[in-house]
Amino acid sequence: MASGGGGGGEAVEEGTTTRVGDLPEACLADVIALTSPRDACRLAAVSPSFRAAAESDAVWDRFLPPDYRAIAPLPPPPATAAASGGKRMKKGVYLGLCDKPVPVDDGSMMVWLEKESGAKCFALPARKLSLPWEDGEFSWRWTPHPLSRFEEVAQLVDCTCLDIYGRLPAAALTPATPYAAYLVFGTAAAAEGHRGLSFPDQETTVSAAGRVVARHAVCLRPDDAEARKFRGVGLAGAGVPVRRPARRGDGWSEMELGRVAADEVAGAGGEDVVASFEVLGWYPKRGLVVECMEFRPVV
Repeated sequence: MASGGGGGGEAVEEGTTTRVGDLPEACLADVIALTSPRDACRLAAVSPSFRAAAESDAVWDRFLPPDYRAIAPLPPPPATAAASGGKRMKKGVYLGLCDKPVPVDDGSMMVWLEKESGAKCFALPARKLSLPWEDGEFSWRWTPHPLSRFEEVAQLVDCTCLDIYGRLPAAALTPATPYAAYLVFGTAAAAEGHRGLSFPDQETTVSAAGRVVARHAVCLRPDDAEARKFRGVGLAGAGVPVRRPARRGDGWSEMELGRVAADEVAGAGGEDVVASFEVLGWYPKRGLVVECMEFRPVV
């Protein structure tokens, strides 16, 4: 438009404004890849250009763990992916790893991703845990279970000393991520019953590189009446706060054993993160059904 005022003024064209959505898809993808899977899904709703960038392999490759091909190799591209140049495959791989745990190490462990962050989750089956065997093969019964993700679970038949340990290399955990360990368990059917799991003298610990970073008093089967019957004191009389289990949607119960901070994981280097559950009292116990121990990111 022409400038006002004195003569000699030159015509100045009004510039056009470049919007963020006008940037090349590769530029948008580079920025979105610096966010999180949750943010990428939200940004896909902003505009068609944002959606194209947010669903591209350039973004979802950053959200997948570096070793994801060893967990879930890329499937053959579907016709829709071929038509778009094969650039929309890795979001499907990511979501597949979130929706269904994948057996690894010949089925000795399961791995999946936490959907909002992409951090790896692990489930160590009972076979991979350290269980007490003071009574040999008569301490535990290995049996299939209709609710289990694994071929068999461990059912406690009878013991007096009960301590369960699970360990995972710190290097396997997603960097810069705090984790929590969980014991996933149930109890025997009513016909067999359980005993010795309701007293407030149970303890959990989590250690990293040999140093205890979390310790808690817990009770797998809180039952004040049983605790008073056998020990003369209910859970409230334990003297310390006692953690109780949470019921899961898959039919199992879980007890949080403790948490390890991101810097504690990093400090463990090439050593293990170890989680344990122990009953401190020496008295008969039975009826505990152990499915696995899980290590999951704290969200």
